Amino acid sequence: MAESEQLEDSPVEPVAEGEAAADPTTKLPSRKKLIWTSFGSFLLFLLAVSVFFYYNFKTIEVQGNSMEPTLHEKQRLLISSAYWLVGEIKVNDIVVIKNTFEDDVIIKRVYKMAGETVDLAAVPENWDITKGKYVVPEGTIYVLGDNGKVSQDSRHYGPFNLVDVIGKVVVIQSAIGSSE
Repeated sequence: MAESEQLEDSPVEPVAEGEAAADPTTKLPSRKKLIWTSFGSFLLFLLAVSVFFYYNFKTIEVQGNSMEPTLHEKQRLLISSAYWLVGEIKVNDIVVIKNTFEDDVIIKRVYKMAGETVDLAAVPENWDITKGKYVVPEGTIYVLGDNGKVSQDSRHYGPFNLVDVIGKVVVIQSAIGSSE
């Protein structure tokens, strides 16, 4: 039998040099299976994103007028504790803090960070000015409300521990129906 006849009768197709031979017993996944696999992967992705947002983002509603004119009663805020994503806490950030003195949460603006000197007009009420300048202790932040006349802040409570910061405000919802 001639060599060319053997190749024509053979069930295996010749393979070009440098290519791997396809295994004729390997089946490609069906279209239905491919769709379900893609859908399952999408659902797992949604679950991962949901878990990430659940643990790193929270919403809170403004109560009181200590942050007016910046924040108003009933406005909703999105806060994040994922500082690697939204940036470290710094001066002028608005933060939500667990107020261990009154067992609630407060929303204030960061005025000074650890190691910084507080202006004489904003020192804590119980600070004796004869001691000299007031320096914010390590591991704490000094916060003030934007509406200083009514705000209970670091002037009243002293500096707050960084571990008591629940998160940094990243989105402020506009007040619906407001005249502003």
